[in-house]
This record gives sequence, C-alpha cells and structure tokens, in this order.
Amino acid sequence: MPKIKLRYQRVSDAKRFYEILNNPNFIYISLKLKSIQEEKEWLAKGKERRKNNLSYDFAIVYQNKVIGAVGVRVNPHLKGNGDIGYFIDEAYWGKGIATEAVKLIEKFAYKVLKLYRLELRIKPKNKASIKVAIKNGYRKEGLLRGRKGKNEDCYLFAKVKD
Repeated sequence: MPKIKLRYQRVSDAKRFYEILNNPNFIYISLKLKSIQEEKEWLAKGKERRKNNLSYDFAIVYQNKVIGAVGVRVNPHLKGNGDIGYFIDEAYWGKGIATEAVKLIEKFAYKVLKLYRLELRIKPKNKASIKVAIKNGYRKEGLLRGRKGKNEDCYLFAKVKD
C-alpha cells in the first residue's frame, strides 16, 4: 500500500482540487466546482471551521504531490459523531490510497477530536468506496433514500470506536 501523508488543506491547493473534482469520471461525487476562485474561498475558511469544531479537512499527499482530500465533519447535533468524506485523483484509484486515508482520518477523529462514531455515506453504485468502508471495518446500517440529492439514495456505513 502506498505511503501517504495528510496535511491541512491550503488555499494553494485550490487549482489541484478543482482539476480533480471536475474530472468527468467523478460520477459519485455531486460536488462540482464552478471556479478555482470558489474553491479558494472554501479553503480560506478551513481554519475557521476547525476553530469552530465543524470540520477538519486535509490534503492527501503522495510522493510530494496532492492527489486528493479527506476530512471529517463533526455533527453538531449528535455529540461524538462525525462524517468522513474523501476524493482521490483518478490516476491513483485502485491503489489503496482511499483506504489508507480513511484509516488516518479515523485515528485523528478518535484520538484528537474524541469522536466515538464515524459515518460514511456512499452511493450504492460506488463499489470502490463500499470496499474502502468494509476494509476499514465499517458496517452497512441501511439505505438512506434521497440523501445524496434529489432522488439519490446512499448507503450509511458506520463504525463505533471500541
């Protein structure tokens, strides 16, 4: 498995994230950026989101290159709960990077944020992300209808800290 590193996202990551997220083969991610400027504005607010304990977003770095992102959003309504999300550049799909990134963000969420339940929401046709969830010990809890957008369902996978 490749060795990756996580670091907090930077405004300078905007162009790279824009390139990755606007890949036409990203059919399971509903987020499509309108511009690099839009991404810069989002990234500029990262420190504020961390300060307010809302979300912690990291760039995934492999061989000194940003190849994706992973983050955990803290659920303000359910103490101790968080949602994990990630994306990887298509050139790095199938190499175990998403599995490793989820493992690393999970450690951060449990140890630093003191969360005890983590969730992944995955579109049913996204077989690769379902494998990532299973490899990391997440259990499928059910189907959330209409959760990922109008008329889009997703599976809820969750893991509770031992």
